[in-house]
Amino acid sequence: MNKRVPPRRPSGALPRKPAPARQFPVDEPTELLVFLLAKLAGQGRNSVKSLLAHGQVSVDDRVETKYNCPLKPGQVVTVSKEKKSAEPGLVGLRILHEDDDVIVVYKEAGLLSIASPQETELTAYRQLTAHVRRTNEKNRIFVLHRLDRETSGVMMFAKSERVQQRMQDNWNEVVKERSYVALVEGLVKKTQGTISSWLKESSTLKMYSSPHPNDGQHAVTHYKVLKASRGFSLLEVNLETGRKNQIRVHMQDIGHPVVGDKKYGSKSKAINRLGLHARVLSFEHPTTGQIMRFESPIPKSFLSQFGEKE
Repeated sequence: MNKRVPPRRPSGALPRKPAPARQFPVDEPTELLVFLLAKLAGQGRNSVKSLLAHGQVSVDDRVETKYNCPLKPGQVVTVSKEKKSAEPGLVGLRILHEDDDVIVVYKEAGLLSIASPQETELTAYRQLTAHVRRTNEKNRIFVLHRLDRETSGVMMFAKSERVQQRMQDNWNEVVKERSYVALVEGLVKKTQGTISSWLKESSTLKMYSSPHPNDGQHAVTHYKVLKASRGFSLLEVNLETGRKNQIRVHMQDIGHPVVGDKKYGSKSKAINRLGLHARVLSFEHPTTGQIMRFESPIPKSFLSQFGEKE
């Protein structure tokens, strides 16, 4: 019985061409990750982030990896099938400072700080672990604090368990300044104030302020109005305590939820993200004792709500 032999490609035949790149014109102001998720509706969030990580996304023929890259009408976003780099760079993350003890980064909105054991999503923790292991495969990083997925700004990790323990055990003394800016709904009439409550977590994992004193974790938030209009207010927020979702709950408590925070009462989608940004982090270095301070600019999308140009 003769076996069927598959036909050979003629010696002069050209190899199969790669699939053509897809181009998407931008019709309205938005951010790159939001735009891609809308245009590539058949792909999951992780898949889209992978395209960014591997240099497969260009804006006007310039490779772009930043989640929050602002897009304007008239620009063209190109998605290529071809990976530009075998080793992905940092996505949604920028290193501000690194030494033997700590690593300080700027995290964009949309990136998880750290995932649960069941999740495999690209996170700040996973990317920085890969980063430190490029020099020594035994290197690790350790969590000091977290930012919510949709919160952008400055955060840091320890590079040893010893440093993590030392800093967390004395967190209130070590951290000299930790301030945020919050874009909230409505006109906040009181130009500054302090919100104090006892926070608890419901069975649906939502935080709330208990009506009973000493019932839960004490949380204290100080705020000052930076800009205000009828529709929105921009607040500088300083944390005296660092509880889960503290700012988001306290803004809801005073009747001015953080923009984009549907979980805690927001009705506005003015900026297509959560209106919360970790602006300043200042701390005493665990080895040198030196005071280190890192500040990131207020997101342009926050300021644009008050007539300031992007």
